[in-house]
Amino acid sequence: MPIYEYVPVRTGCSYCGRGFDALQKMADPPLKACPKCGVLVRRAFSSFAACSVEAPGDAETLDTKLRDYEKRGMWSHAAELADKSSLKERAMDNYRRAGYNF
Repeated sequence: MPIYEYVPVRTGCSYCGRGFDALQKMADPPLKACPKCGVLVRRAFSSFAACSVEAPGDAETLDTKLRDYEKRGMWSHAAELADKSSLKERAMDNYRRAGYNF
């Protein structure tokens, strides 16, 4: 299932204020409101979709991207990138921070 980014149309709560990620089926309709406060949201273009995972020799670049996603609170993106890069423990930690229960 893809991970979609959503941003609030106007000022929202601490959950949606800077945007949030949602794991949804492709057939699911886009969210219309923040699940926490109900403010209207729209699906944002995800720059992650255009990125590819680096070759094994690019560990420094990979770590830089992971740290950037984590710093920006984009836990789902960081988790997916870590998961594709065989960094399972880091991926699981970021999935938990994104609110996914395993």
